[in-house]
Amino acid sequence: MTEDKEFAVIGLGRFGSNLAETLHDMGYCVLGIDLSESKVQKNMDNCTHVVEADATEESTLRSLGISNFDVVVVSIGHNLESSALVTLTVKELGVPFVIAKASSEVHGKLLRRVGADRVVFPERDMGVRLANHLALDNIVDFLEVTPDVSIVEANSTPRMYGHTLRELDLRARYGINVVAIRHDTDDVVVSPSPDDPIIEGDILVILGSNEAVRKWQRSLAKK
Repeated sequence: MTEDKEFAVIGLGRFGSNLAETLHDMGYCVLGIDLSESKVQKNMDNCTHVVEADATEESTLRSLGISNFDVVVVSIGHNLESSALVTLTVKELGVPFVIAKASSEVHGKLLRRVGADRVVFPERDMGVRLANHLALDNIVDFLEVTPDVSIVEANSTPRMYGHTLRELDLRARYGINVVAIRHDTDDVVVSPSPDDPIIEGDILVILGSNEAVRKWQRSLAKK
C-alpha cells in the first residue's frame, strides 16, 4: 500500500469512522460519506474530505468522483439492501477494490455476489478475538485467516525456555507451525530455523487450524 492511494469510506458509524480516522492519521487521502449530518460533523477532522450525501444514488457517487478512488469501503450498518446497492454501484462505476462490511453470513454472501472484493465481519471477528483472549491464557493476539485457520501470537511458557523448535516438535505433535518469533527486544525472526531456541519473553507467531491451536493450548493447561 502506498501513501498516494486514495480511500473512500461510505458509512461513518463506529467501524467506518474508526477506519477513516486511522487511514487519515497514516497519511492517506480519505473521503468520508454519510447521510447523517451529525456523523458528518463528528468526522470533520477524521477525513481529508467528508460529505453529507445519499450513497445509494448513483448520480451522487458519480458527482463525488468515486471511480477515481483506489479502494472504497462500504460500511453501511444493518441495511442489507442499501449496502448491497452501494457495493454493486461502486463496482459498476469502476472502483478497482471494494471492501464491504457484513453483519451476517447471509449478508456477506449477498455482498460477494454483487461484486465485493472482500467482505469483513467486524462484530463477529471482534467477538472471536475476545473469546480467544479470555479462553486461551497465553494468547497475545488472534487473527482469523479463514473460518477454520488462524494466526495467533502466543507468549512462550517456562517449559519452552531453552528448547529448540525441533525439540518442541509442535508441527508433528499438534499440527501448528511457528512462522515467526518475536523477541522482547522487538527483533522478529521470520521463518525461524528448527534449531532456534526459545528464550524467556519470546512471542511465537503460529499458523494452524483453530482446532490445532486449541489442542496445543489444552496441552499447556495440563502441565
